[in-house]
Amino acid sequence: MPLPKEESYSYADLLSWGEGTRYELYDGRLTALASPSRLHQEISMELSAQLRAYLRGKRCRVYAAPFDVRLFEKEGEGPGSVDTVVQPDLMVVCDPGKLDQRGVRGAPDLVVEILSDSTRRTDRLTKFNLYQLAGVREYWIVDPAARIVQVHTLEDGRYHSPVAYNGTASVPVGILEDCHIDLTAVFADA
Repeated sequence: MPLPKEESYSYADLLSWGEGTRYELYDGRLTALASPSRLHQEISMELSAQLRAYLRGKRCRVYAAPFDVRLFEKEGEGPGSVDTVVQPDLMVVCDPGKLDQRGVRGAPDLVVEILSDSTRRTDRLTKFNLYQLAGVREYWIVDPAARIVQVHTLEDGRYHSPVAYNGTASVPVGILEDCHIDLTAVFADA
């Protein structure tokens, strides 16, 4: 289906286009998402498996893209008034009240973005600023090429200097007590 020629879009527009190409909205600006690479998928699946194993029987849940996150949607707002929708590679949500059939309303507790050539700038700048503004408590940027994970923790409404972990580290998940991610397994195929 051809896209209408508008300068600004809403979540209602995305919903009306149905399944197919995945999009994100940044303040009404539309961005198409490319399919992830094999390595991206393997890293995502390993991170997801480790998080899911830890979260079994707990309140928090892990979700993987495609899963719509309406970062700034307020209670009672309809899709026509929502102009920012992202699809993080992975996220952890600890408040079940934020979940609905379409995805997440508000900020997840943890967001993980896995860099690719097409998303590197967006993940490091645009999404970094959106997640900070929305109040995502912990933001991980995974760089498969460098085999590094940068962890940004929200303090007083801002992300400060990240902590970087190399491909052999065990990374503590700050929002989850006693949870550590084994990067040796995450980067096994990188």
